[in-house]
Amino acid sequence: MTSDARGSRFEALGAYLPSTVQSTPDLVASVVRPPDVDLEHITGVAERRVYDRRPEAGEDSYGLALKAARDALGHSRYDAADLDVVVSASITRFRDGDDFYFEPSFAGLLAHELGARRAIHFDVSNACAGMMTGVHLLDRMIRAGIVRNGLVVSGEQATRVAETAAREMVDSYDPQFASLSVGDSAVAVVLDRAVDEADRIHYVDLMTCAEYSHLCLGMPSDRTEGIALYTDNRQMHKADRLRMWPAFHGDQLAKLGHGFADEGFDYIVQHQVGTRFIDYVNRTGAREFGTEMPESLSVVEEFGNTASTAHFLVLHRHLKAGTARRGARYLLVPAASGVVTGALSATITNLGV
Repeated sequence: MTSDARGSRFEALGAYLPSTVQSTPDLVASVVRPPDVDLEHITGVAERRVYDRRPEAGEDSYGLALKAARDALGHSRYDAADLDVVVSASITRFRDGDDFYFEPSFAGLLAHELGARRAIHFDVSNACAGMMTGVHLLDRMIRAGIVRNGLVVSGEQATRVAETAAREMVDSYDPQFASLSVGDSAVAVVLDRAVDEADRIHYVDLMTCAEYSHLCLGMPSDRTEGIALYTDNRQMHKADRLRMWPAFHGDQLAKLGHGFADEGFDYIVQHQVGTRFIDYVNRTGAREFGTEMPESLSVVEEFGNTASTAHFLVLHRHLKAGTARRGARYLLVPAASGVVTGALSATITNLGV
């Protein structure tokens, strides 16, 4: 059997969202020096979910990830003990209140608590492309015949950076302005071997321009207690950033002898930075590929930018709504600090949610 014949598929998908809803006007009202612009108009974010501070709520990064993993396994034909791999892709790694974990790994902690005692486990860190990176690695492991299945999970307690920005921002040009668009969530996806064309990951490819890795940094604030996210995209022209995905994806398709229109995508999911960003990237794609983009899926208006969980949160909400076309082909396009771009193509018919 060739590695291509032994491709992977999405077998089950889970998610968890905190119950607390914070509107954008409520967030802006908490900013010490409110921005002199309409945040909701600029970002398109009307509200976001915010973690419960009470320890018993279990809504730190680890607790969020654990809830999403259990949700995914609840829709899977596999038990945790059946998993060969557990990959954690969280950017935020809070557990036990304010403790930020590097070791032991979140993947190891999650595997132990879920009962995946024999699973290989490791963390990946690739900014908002973390989940896509975990899927990329697990897909390759399944194609190579090294493992049969696995779980990729991320819990993002991202609104901590919004709390810091609310205290420290000076104006709308402040590098922490983007922090006001984030929201909290968790997702988890189970992959296993594809058995037919009805459910299959056709390809997942990523590219990182590491020379731009300094453009977005999350770190302890040097002004107040808290975690801050500093962004500065002025060093890379916006037109260049927007063209990165069409240029990279076009090159990959050319190697296969395909054009974008030949792929027959039904849906496209861009990174959920904001409604304007999504519109800009889709328009750029249409211009660069010379064809209309497929139907664009988005939840940023309701949940904000949920970092590494964004694409799979969109997919989960779309499938959960029951309006998805069976056997549809999806294109997921990452956009992350680094700068990271790429493409994931998958046909989905029987994904459990």
